[in-house]
Amino acid sequence: MFRYGLCTEFVDEPTPEDIVFEDKGVKVVVDGKSLQFLDGTQLDFVKEGLNEGFKFTNPNVKDECGCGESFHV
Repeated sequence: MFRYGLCTEFVDEPTPEDIVFEDKGVKVVVDGKSLQFLDGTQLDFVKEGLNEGFKFTNPNVKDECGCGESFHV
């Protein structure tokens, strides 16, 4: 089992190793080494009451921590 953490941050310029996805004017940059762990992942922007943010749905996750920031694949 492999434990993996997920973090989001702004990127000014992607590196040559990064993979860039774009949909509806939004760009998502993934480092090349992490791509295999995110295969099939769906990214949504959700609003729930006063809270809003990105939601990652990864079909490969076997187990995750309570906060949802790290997971096993």
